[in-house]
Amino acid sequence: MERTLIIVKPEGVQRGLIGQVIGRFEAKGLKVVGLKLMRIPRETAEKHYAEHAGKPFYDGLVGHITSSPVVVGVLEGPEAVSVTRGMMGVTNPKTAAPGTIRGDYGLDIGLNIIHGSDGQESAQREIGIFFASDELVSYERANDTWVVGA
Repeated sequence: MERTLIIVKPEGVQRGLIGQVIGRFEAKGLKVVGLKLMRIPRETAEKHYAEHAGKPFYDGLVGHITSSPVVVGVLEGPEAVSVTRGMMGVTNPKTAAPGTIRGDYGLDIGLNIIHGSDGQESAQREIGIFFASDELVSYERANDTWVVGA
């Protein structure tokens, strides 16, 4: 099983979309193994966005993600990274397909509702930024065999 990080960004929290966003992933069959509401400290945001340091949009990214509470979660399931990315839609909500999170809830690239890890390596790195290993819970769900088979 693969794990990935998601962040319901400030605009998602402020607009009351936490339940709808998380619910879509659960309905798909992904398992929530870590979840918390938090206000991201600047140092944590800088670490999270380190690959963009020095780029013109870096300060805006850090400023935005620290501007309001977010919900940070870890999802688990087969090919969780690619499944999650597909459900999120492309970065720009104006061109994101209807039925995706960004396509259904966003209009502005700077307010695109959700962040998701873009690969397995980044997922591992990002999960480590936001969660200690003892904050992630492994468990069996009664319906797991009905979602991914035996």
